[in-house]
Amino acid sequence: MVTVLLALVLALFAAMLFLNVYFRVKVFKVYKILVQNRVEFGAAHLFNKQKMEEEVISRYPHMREHIWAFVNHIQYSMRMATVLIFLITLFGAILMYFK
Repeated sequence: MVTVLLALVLALFAAMLFLNVYFRVKVFKVYKILVQNRVEFGAAHLFNKQKMEEEVISRYPHMREHIWAFVNHIQYSMRMATVLIFLITLFGAILMYFK
């Protein structure tokens, strides 16, 4: 039981590292395009769709696809990281309980 839980925690940690690298590559590709076109927005825009539409998309309509791709990649990577951290913590706690 302990071996299985330890393997699960290690596998989840490896998955988190892989997802971090994967999304970092995807985010930086889109980020590079946004920087080259001087698109600017803050962290508050990432989580407020209405604010993003009103303040950023209206200013840069030609970059709409890239902006939304960037926002979606950031949000998805944060959700995945949250789930993986929760699972690692849960399995780690179970592992500590059984050891």
